[in-house]
Amino acid sequence: MTADTLAAPRAPHSAPRNKGVNLEKWGWIYMRVSGVLLVVLIFGHLFVNLVAPEGGVHALNFAFVAGKFASPFWQWWDVLMLWLAFIHGANGMRTIVNDYVHNAKVRSALVWVIWIAAAVMIVLGTLVVFTFDPCLGVTPDSTLWDMCQAQA
Repeated sequence: MTADTLAAPRAPHSAPRNKGVNLEKWGWIYMRVSGVLLVVLIFGHLFVNLVAPEGGVHALNFAFVAGKFASPFWQWWDVLMLWLAFIHGANGMRTIVNDYVHNAKVRSALVWVIWIAAAVMIVLGTLVVFTFDPCLGVTPDSTLWDMCQAQA
């Protein structure tokens, strides 16, 4: 059989299969599970931020976000959404690169860049969520001055 032809679908495999971990299978499963979780997390996020507050979308301001980030529940909700979305997106980009980039070195370099960029964004986003301080840099002419002075 030449390289240009495919074996019959039910033909036995000519080469032994690799018995190691099938990363492509686990990536495929991750995409399905994370996709379902992301739908729930994103619609919950949109409902809580845009529909539920008194005044709807007009209630969304710095104080609203500061109040949300004061709660560990919402911190973990947003971090889970951040992690799942970035890994989901990076895995999707990896799949696209693997499908369309034929040069092995370029493909490898692009996949590394994708994963490094995703890791950096995950770390930075996680730091922002867990170290968020609404009083950082507040001056006496700010509307947050009284609240921040009461906390100090």
